[in-house]
Amino acid sequence: MADILTTIVEKRKADIERLGLAFGFEIPEKRCRPVHPFLAEKGVILEVKRASPSKGDIAPNLDAAETARSYAAAGARAISCLTEGNYFKGTLEDLMNVCRAVDEYAAGAAVSSKSESLCVMPAVLRKDFLLSADEVDISYRAGADAILLIARILEEAVIVEMAKAAAGYGMTCLVEVRSEADLEKLAAVAAAVDSKFIVCGVNSRDLATFKIDLLKPCALLGKIRGVLGDDARVVFESGIRTPQAARFAGSFGFTGMLLGEAAAKAPELREELVKSFVNSETTKNSEFWNTLSSSPERSRRERPLIKICGLTRAEDVLYADSLGADFVGFIFASGFGRNVCGEKFEAIKPVLKIVHAKKVAVITDINSPAAEAAASYVEQGILDCIQLHGIEYSKVPEHFLSLPHYFAIIEKNGPLEQAAEKLFLMGEPRFLQDSKSQSYDTNHKLWLAGGVTPENALELVEHFQPELIDVSSGVEDDVVGIKNHEKIKKIMEIKNDTIK
Repeated sequence: MADILTTIVEKRKADIERLGLAFGFEIPEKRCRPVHPFLAEKGVILEVKRASPSKGDIAPNLDAAETARSYAAAGARAISCLTEGNYFKGTLEDLMNVCRAVDEYAAGAAVSSKSESLCVMPAVLRKDFLLSADEVDISYRAGADAILLIARILEEAVIVEMAKAAAGYGMTCLVEVRSEADLEKLAAVAAAVDSKFIVCGVNSRDLATFKIDLLKPCALLGKIRGVLGDDARVVFESGIRTPQAARFAGSFGFTGMLLGEAAAKAPELREELVKSFVNSETTKNSEFWNTLSSSPERSRRERPLIKICGLTRAEDVLYADSLGADFVGFIFASGFGRNVCGEKFEAIKPVLKIVHAKKVAVITDINSPAAEAAASYVEQGILDCIQLHGIEYSKVPEHFLSLPHYFAIIEKNGPLEQAAEKLFLMGEPRFLQDSKSQSYDTNHKLWLAGGVTPENALELVEHFQPELIDVSSGVEDDVVGIKNHEKIKKIMEIKNDTIK
């Protein structure tokens, strides 16, 4: 796939050469409005967005000023205005109209409330693929309170120069990072500019391929705080389209969340999206995914995470763990040959204290006593996570969703692609796909299960490039639940044999 980001930047350079930095629009010689603080408190950035490279037209007839007023009324802490024309159909005129609309809204709200202190003035962000300090001056005069600086497309010296220019105007830089190299540029900006002028953003969407990974912002959150300090303001960008997903993003402690498509296409959801993020709290589920996303094992892209499931004996658990299994799974479902409810799990439980792998309870009936037992073990810290196997999202109580969990989707319940998209919309960052026919949805990070054996595992990994593989019967002989240690060893050799 062509690098879309590079294409956007090259076309933009050509436009600047042809039209100038103002792209043919008349920009005031002097700024006409004060600079407003950008994201001083936790809140949502709603985006004025007509189109995108990945979706095409989103809201082609959108009125920038009217949209900005509705965003302010919905409680937006800031408003992002896209000014890139080729792929996003935005203009600098949109930016100036948004600024005027925000000022008019704030003035009207202040009169209505009889107090300016009761009126939240959304800051305005110019979102574009800015390339030079001269564009900072244009942005300032056009009325922007903040500008987006994409570290990936800017050399270190250039991004520092642009950040210093913005700070000189009292403007904030939203520095977007996505890699270790980007973090080095962020550190250079932090060394040159007062932190009050720096907000950091992590885009869940890879701008080169436009694929989304909801765990990408979470994986970098701790590293960003390592650069900017524990009080760093960090924004979760892109990929959120429902209140449930907004609540998931907010539960990690991000200062802000940037919403584009969801805000533009679904006016009726704007206020709920804002409230879901702002009122979110840390949960055991967010703590689990935060730990997993930032673990060294996940960052080793040359090998998948490995889960040995259907364990019924302590010796098998210890052996899998000794070879470096990332997850070990236990079935909590009556009627299954590998069910460990009762005495079997009591026999396993004493060794779990020394097991390093993530310990997963697999449940198939959310209303069963086995499911309640599994939830209790997770709450006590005896197990780490619940796998909701073949269970529909809508049937899971909030209590279970607040616990560390992921869903497993199975072929008999319908096409995996449809089920995967539904879970993604709900803010589920990962889900296991159980498919013996290997009809996996590859639009999202793949956790793969179904007929995996030592004989076919390497081929499956090389073909599908999964982030995780789940093995159960493939490491057994004739007796269900009794693992063959040689087969486990063979599966674990993938750590050394798989090179992306």
